[in-house]
Amino acid sequence: MSDERSESLYDAVGGIDALRRLSNTFYEGVLADPVLAPVFANFTTTHIEHVAVWLGEIFGGPARFTDELGGHQSLLRSHLGLAITEEQRGRWMELMGEAVRKELPDDELLRRRVLEYFDWGT
Repeated sequence: MSDERSESLYDAVGGIDALRRLSNTFYEGVLADPVLAPVFANFTTTHIEHVAVWLGEIFGGPARFTDELGGHQSLLRSHLGLAITEEQRGRWMELMGEAVRKELPDDELLRRRVLEYFDWGT
């Protein structure tokens, strides 16, 4: 990864296109997974774009999630009442790790930073 002080995580991962690929690959795995598929019973393909836009914002890119999709409060409201189990959280992290390894640049520090954020956030 280049100079971390001048490059955002958003730029380092490859911007919105990389985040769309990451989100798409991740949800392909989620929807096929017996542990996680039930959590996403109401899943629509617009969720893939919403997640990419959300990741873009939190990784230092454009504030589109806040400007267009209601920001952090909207995110929290959409996840209320899901009663995610520790098994589901762990499986979520496993599938996200697979998607990160497949879709993000081959940079171990970059990948670790992304996964550390997900581990903290979940």
